[in-house]
Amino acid sequence: MRKAEIKIYNITAGWLWQDENGYHFEYDNEYLKRNDPEPISLTLPVQKAVFTNQVLFPFFDGLIPEGWLLEIAERNWKLNPRDRMGLLLACCKDCIGAVTVHPIIEPEKL
Repeated sequence: MRKAEIKIYNITAGWLWQDENGYHFEYDNEYLKRNDPEPISLTLPVQKAVFTNQVLFPFFDGLIPEGWLLEIAERNWKLNPRDRMGLLLACCKDCIGAVTVHPIIEPEKL
């Protein structure tokens, strides 16, 4: 399983993860308790329920660079262009806009 912390304006808004069942996004409980929780996207409105999809949510896919910048990332980090979650985790910590993606590295289980 691969997981990322999703921040908006440098505040933890939720968690994105990929497992054998697809992609999932869930807003953080503390974020939901705020007076003014803002959705990270119009397609991912603020709600308690987990969003699930077989492909990476279009909002997150749209954060991945394109063109020559994507080619540089693929070449330098040896990334597979079809591994959308891998590209998101590698390239989107410092995005243009309010939302950022921070990979969570979990310790390997013995």
